[in-house]
Amino acid sequence: MSREVLMLVDALAREKNVNKEVVFVALEAALASATKKLYNEEVEIRVAINRASGSHETFRRWLVVPDEAGLQEPDKQILLFEALEQIPEIEVDDYLEEPIESIGFGRIGAQAAKQVILQRIRDAEREQILNDFLERGEVIMTGTVKRLDKGNLIVESGRLEALLRRDQLIPRDNLRVGDRVRAWLLKIDRVARGPQIELSRTAPEFLVKLFEIEVPEIEQGLLEIKSAARDPGIRAKIAVVAYDKRIDPIGTCVGIRGSRVQAVRNEIGGENIDIVLWSEDPAQFVINALAPAVVQSIMVDEEKHAMDVVVDETELASAIGRSGQNVRLASELTGWQINIMTPDESAEKQEQERSALRDLFIARLDVDEEVANILLDEGFTSLEEVAYVPLNEMLEIEELDEATVHELRNRGRNALLTMAIANEEQVENIALDLKTLEGMSPDLLSKLAEHQIQTRDELAELDASELIEIAAMDEEVAKALIMKAREHWFQ
Repeated sequence: MSREVLMLVDALAREKNVNKEVVFVALEAALASATKKLYNEEVEIRVAINRASGSHETFRRWLVVPDEAGLQEPDKQILLFEALEQIPEIEVDDYLEEPIESIGFGRIGAQAAKQVILQRIRDAEREQILNDFLERGEVIMTGTVKRLDKGNLIVESGRLEALLRRDQLIPRDNLRVGDRVRAWLLKIDRVARGPQIELSRTAPEFLVKLFEIEVPEIEQGLLEIKSAARDPGIRAKIAVVAYDKRIDPIGTCVGIRGSRVQAVRNEIGGENIDIVLWSEDPAQFVINALAPAVVQSIMVDEEKHAMDVVVDETELASAIGRSGQNVRLASELTGWQINIMTPDESAEKQEQERSALRDLFIARLDVDEEVANILLDEGFTSLEEVAYVPLNEMLEIEELDEATVHELRNRGRNALLTMAIANEEQVENIALDLKTLEGMSPDLLSKLAEHQIQTRDELAELDASELIEIAAMDEEVAKALIMKAREHWFQ
């Protein structure tokens, strides 16, 4: 019988193109399952097949648990002190095993054994097919639509199946069974019961890869696509930079008579593509990304990671785009929040900010409006600047004598100290569940305290835009933090 086992393992391994170990493990699982059925209670069984002879042994086993934990499953567990009486060196989470009589292969329900073995082999086959695909390093999959599944597509490429969900299809896609399709490898889910690969035709990475295929200069390292943003099927923007001064990056991506960009457009349903010149200067990059709109001026707010972009009234519609599409894509492309405004709106905002800052100086520095205006005119934008800007710079202000300068600096430092103490007191009043929330930092706690956000629920009730306004953080980070704060609502 042992010889027959080895022959069976060898035959199945060759037939299914899997490692013999997979078949051995499947047989052991089938034998263990059949042995369990001989017991009325729920027991733990291990079967070990000798890989050389084909003979097998069977063990009943118990998991060693701490004495203080008690037995949750008496038929599967044993307390540590009892296990130590039998094996002195045994530890918690080890298994205590006892040999029991082995059943023959003939005692296994033929159908049950076959199902276990074939399922294990199918799993191993799927794993092998997936690994073969991943080893090739491909990030775009080309295949055929095999079938539809609740509006989603199952795409087949060789022996590999992938899932292309409905929300990852370009709106103009009208794919049917048998159609050829290309898509980006979005993610891999090795524990999925169905296809383990998920595809996307809407991901910005798909657009980037299509350009890499069409533009050989990218592969050669002469050109790089730095970022991409898409409104799938309608409009997209890509940012390119050349590392060879002889190359025109935009013209190279467009191709002769637009051949290269047209080939990409044909693949993604005629999506309009703006090719933008990347710049390491964020302001210039934003100006390029908003083309064809002409920018008059731009104000950068590093703390909020935002820019106020001023355009003429006649350029407003072009800068914003239909339903805000142009400014939204430009924002995604550059990674900056972009606020489009007219010259009048910009002037009004600047006056509001100036007025707020004037009130701050008057209140915190205990000065009159004239001195506050002098500081504003000289470009001071915070109490920190008044308190700690180099002394010689302040002494250069003609309207202020030396004594006044020293007094202003002292008042600025005292005001900052008073505000810091008050803020510490506010932070102390913040609830522990907010202080210990994952992702929280001292700086963020301080900003929340300033806005009277003192409990986890108060943070959870904010929306992302409110938190961004308070803490000047990335939108995705803000959303993640709010969702973390809301977790306890759903538990």
